[in-house]
Amino acid sequence: AGDAVVQETRLFDPKEGRTHPMRSKEEAHDYRYFPEPDLPPLDVDEAWIAKVKEALPELPSARRARFVREYRLPEQDASVLTGDRALADYFESVARAGGDPAGVGKAAANWILSEALRKLNEEKAKMTALPGRLPPQSLSGLIGLVRKGTISSKAAKDVFEAIYGTGADPADVVRERGLEQISDEGPIVAAIEKVIAASPDQLARYRAGKTALLGYFVGQVLKATKDKANPQLVNRLLKDRLDGS
Repeated sequence: AGDAVVQETRLFDPKEGRTHPMRSKEEAHDYRYFPEPDLPPLDVDEAWIAKVKEALPELPSARRARFVREYRLPEQDASVLTGDRALADYFESVARAGGDPAGVGKAAANWILSEALRKLNEEKAKMTALPGRLPPQSLSGLIGLVRKGTISSKAAKDVFEAIYGTGADPADVVRERGLEQISDEGPIVAAIEKVIAASPDQLARYRAGKTALLGYFVGQVLKATKDKANPQLVNRLLKDRLDGS
């Protein structure tokens, strides 16, 4: 910058990425320099520096920024995931296994940071054990079933418990336990009609302005379908029915 060089010891602030004066030095001898006869001069050439740079893995700060940009993660999630290399590697394996890294990224982070880490903590296991307990393809497959609407988020937690540590295929678990989500309007409409017929008081209060009762009706319909009905579809069909005739 063209300023005079001041002899001083400086302190580095990692948050600002800058250095600040800590204490001044008058002359070189204040630094207590002394020659080391066993250390000959070291000539570091540019070719060697370039070779070392190429061999370096992606550093945590760069990986954190990439996770935010590439997988659309919140800063906090990206920071936790990149705090451990094995965890960051596992996350990327899950996100990429589904063929849509950007689309799966947020869901993968949520499952890993909540459910997967909870299980590891219960087992007092290291992060490196996670791929063996829950292969990336298994978790990615579970996320795919939720994204396609095959199962609900609630059912997905039951499937997670069934596949963790067992090697079971999530699709097989869903099929064997009959956890497929109902997305056909016919059965849902039928359940809605039964719930409304059995709840005349709540219907009258809803139409009198107590619209918060929508949650009651949604809960009753989900209960009637054993939590298999698509919640978004239930909400839409119920609102149309309650606000109509």
